[in-house]
Amino acid sequence: MKVLIIDNVHSFLINELEKHKITCDSASNKTKEDIRKIIKNYEGIILRSRFNIDKHLIDAGRKLKFIARAGSGLENIDIKYAEMKKIACFNAPEGNRQAVAEHTLAMILSLLNNINHADQEIRNKIWRREENRGIEISGKTFGIIGYGNTGSALANLLQNFNVKILAYDKYKQDYPYQATMDEITDEADFVSLHIPLNTETEYLVNDKFIKRMKKPFFLINTSRGKCVRTSSLVDGLKRKKIIGACLDVFEQEKDSFENLELEKDSDFNYIVNSKKTILSPHIAGWTNESYYKISKILSEKIITYLRFD
Repeated sequence: MKVLIIDNVHSFLINELEKHKITCDSASNKTKEDIRKIIKNYEGIILRSRFNIDKHLIDAGRKLKFIARAGSGLENIDIKYAEMKKIACFNAPEGNRQAVAEHTLAMILSLLNNINHADQEIRNKIWRREENRGIEISGKTFGIIGYGNTGSALANLLQNFNVKILAYDKYKQDYPYQATMDEITDEADFVSLHIPLNTETEYLVNDKFIKRMKKPFFLINTSRGKCVRTSSLVDGLKRKKIIGACLDVFEQEKDSFENLELEKDSDFNYIVNSKKTILSPHIAGWTNESYYKISKILSEKIITYLRFD
């Protein structure tokens, strides 16, 4: 069996597949058109986010048995079409759940305690204490939208912070902290998104959502950029309906997540220059540990599938 790897992955994944007599060829420097021409020779393809696996590429992979993504989301794969062609699709959200949860909490604590801002002031020999007085999480209500791998991992971290946790997940039943969306919009001081990007979640946080929130709130997005409409976020910040925002992902990201499309984007410039935001470049799940864990979990899923296929 031959597998084509089109993105950089941890060596553990390659080593494990090769132990099971699976040949792994690298195509990390090839274009999508190059890969379309050679995919007919492979039973599997492994990627992260370099480009979309669409119908044309799937059709070209006449021998494909599986498509695996070394990450959590699957929005860059046409899953329905792949499954219709009896091609299995795998991802590894278990691998970076702890990383995303810890990053989410770190961003919140940094924003509430003015850590980034105060750090820059000290480096510029500015000493301000009252202006940097912080806010405690304790005693607040924390709304988690999406109670999958990362949402539940965040809830576990928050247990010791004396917060009320409200978790909403449309596709789950009988899970801890279960609440309705109305309860979150009525009570939450914080709203943290832990959802995949699809037709239901695209621009979930928009003008209507922000208007529904009964209290001014903090917004955290470590899921996908297009789950939040940037113009709505900026309007919420200006009107002080959104007290602050922690953003690891952005509407302006390209499909590969490696660059931003920022030509004359006044909304993005507002976010960058605001003291009410803390930002990071889509790295919430990007730790040394998660890099290894994602490959380990993915290798186990692939090998198990092939063993029983």
